[in-house]
Amino acid sequence: MDYKFCGNSGLQLPRISLGLWHNFGDVDDFSVARDMICHAFEHGVTHFDLANNYGPPPGSAESNFGKVLSQELKNHRDELIISSKAGHLMWDGPYGDGGSRKYIMASLNQSLKRTGLEYFDIFYSHRYDPQTPLEETIQTLIDIVKQGKALYIGLSKYPPEQARQAYLMLKEQHVPCLIYQDKYSLLWRHPETNSFPLMKEFGIGFIAFSPLAQGLLTNKYLNGIPETSRAAKDHGFLQINEVTPQVVEKVKKLSGLAQKRGQTLAEMALAWVLNHETVTSVIVGTSSVAQLKDNLATLQNCQFTPEELSAIEQIIS
Repeated sequence: MDYKFCGNSGLQLPRISLGLWHNFGDVDDFSVARDMICHAFEHGVTHFDLANNYGPPPGSAESNFGKVLSQELKNHRDELIISSKAGHLMWDGPYGDGGSRKYIMASLNQSLKRTGLEYFDIFYSHRYDPQTPLEETIQTLIDIVKQGKALYIGLSKYPPEQARQAYLMLKEQHVPCLIYQDKYSLLWRHPETNSFPLMKEFGIGFIAFSPLAQGLLTNKYLNGIPETSRAAKDHGFLQINEVTPQVVEKVKKLSGLAQKRGQTLAEMALAWVLNHETVTSVIVGTSSVAQLKDNLATLQNCQFTPEELSAIEQIIS
């Protein structure tokens, strides 16, 4: 595994991190989830990305990760970077969503209990909440670090203006933002203009989620929608109507280019994200050890020729 320093910090993250957004909830096969987590760690993936509402049902991904941690990895806590988040709807009522101090603190304590941890290595504000003063949310994150319940703070999916304000507040209190998390892939390039300039200015790491566009940037959908795919699941985030003929045509062309590079489409798509100098790590979400092995093989070839990059631009533009 290759590792990269996260922004200007002294913390190194694996170039590939394992996300538990999908396939680790109670609706999924626990033995498969356990095997993926263990295989990842055995091959140098030291960073596992969680959130309070990952499942389904919400909270179950944290609980299942906690089981694996206690049963298989209990002697390796200091070799792991474990992150979680709060910000989206977690429970009913006025205190189960948003960016208030009440919600974030309560959710953090619940997440620690579910995972069996004393602290998270990274704790994120999962989204900007326009209904809560930004100062309240950021001060809560600062206090979480000062209370020892997290080592570092991250932000996710914040608009650029609010992100800048948050970075300044954190820096003034000597709890600088370590990392910013957002969606980034060949099919979703908004961070290049919205986030990357701020990452460079403030020395913050960037970690990409959905680098395979929920599976679109694989060979899975080239000939229809498989019954076991995310697009076919009622609780999945990739909807059938997103698998359009136009997107499929782009993916087919990208797949042909990947074959010329001696890679699968997934490997090339991950390599393209990692090739950007601002990107610290990518979060992969896999449904089997075989998929995970394919993703990890990406690191064998992350370099692109100018001609290859030009060809990719022509396909996706």
